[in-house]
Amino acid sequence: MALDKERTLYINCDLPEAESSLSDPVAFYQSCDKPMIVFDEIHQLNDPSRLLKIGADMFPKLKILATGSSTLAATKKFSDTLTGRKRVVHLLPVLFDELESFDSVSLATRLYHGGLPAALLASHRSPALYREWVDSFFARDVQRLFGFRDLNRFSTFFEYILKLSGGQLELMKAATAIGISRPTLDSHLNALETMHAATIVRPFHNGGLSEITKMPKVFAFDTGFVCWARGWNPPRPDELGLLWEHIVLEHLQAHFPDETIRYWRDKQGHEIDFVVHTGRDEVDTIECKWNADSFDSGNLSIFRKAYPKGRNFLICPNVQLPRRKKFGDHEVLICTPKGLSTHGTV
Repeated sequence: MALDKERTLYINCDLPEAESSLSDPVAFYQSCDKPMIVFDEIHQLNDPSRLLKIGADMFPKLKILATGSSTLAATKKFSDTLTGRKRVVHLLPVLFDELESFDSVSLATRLYHGGLPAALLASHRSPALYREWVDSFFARDVQRLFGFRDLNRFSTFFEYILKLSGGQLELMKAATAIGISRPTLDSHLNALETMHAATIVRPFHNGGLSEITKMPKVFAFDTGFVCWARGWNPPRPDELGLLWEHIVLEHLQAHFPDETIRYWRDKQGHEIDFVVHTGRDEVDTIECKWNADSFDSGNLSIFRKAYPKGRNFLICPNVQLPRRKKFGDHEVLICTPKGLSTHGTV
């Protein structure tokens, strides 16, 4: 993000001197001669919510942008919810529809390197970068915000989630495999979800006896870390579909932040990648395929017997123009993630 330095005051809250310069918020704001203030890494301050509340209440003409690697709810430091005073924006890795701004970066590179700028733009993939990031993530954010003290235990769990990414999370099985208690696993998973390092996608159901009702799927925040944890160097063609599913989920999170994204699966193994309940009796289905020709409409037909109303989308990377195709009795729009927005889904 490019800042207008003539109009913007930038404060790096990660620096020790930031705390002292912001100790008297009223005096700080009164001395500011620019219309916009950026507080970067604001969660590093001792009392960030007080600073933001005073700015919003007493200096309403100032535009304040606060960034951090966690949400405002991620830490007890934010004792005030700032209801009515804030708008939260979840910044995701580089999205599918943003790739065109990176002339030399292919979709395959985005899947393999991930969407963090440093990794995405690197001339070659460095495994050390991912390890350093995980260790820094614990030391800078997780440890400070949640009080976890055991780096090895947390890192083992985080890497377990990275390897599992895109699959169903069996909590007791995970706790046993890692050698941690269920309460510890729950607290670590809550931290990852709160900080957007992992997304929990819960099953959609309506009381059907054969539907999965409790077991969630978990998605890591970035495909580069999934490749690193799984040892995909690079991913094989049959592994691209799983990574593509992550890209589609990120698009949904970015463009439809207020919608609840779920998946559907029955006990016979029939599954729909993502579903969105759009009305009282309407449910949109979103299937993700690396190649449109590999789509099997059998799962869709089974799902639509229980939930007949709603739109159907098949999201693929190499679709020049959106097109509609009939699969039995069901019409499906085949498009890239952009088509979800263009054609008004969810």
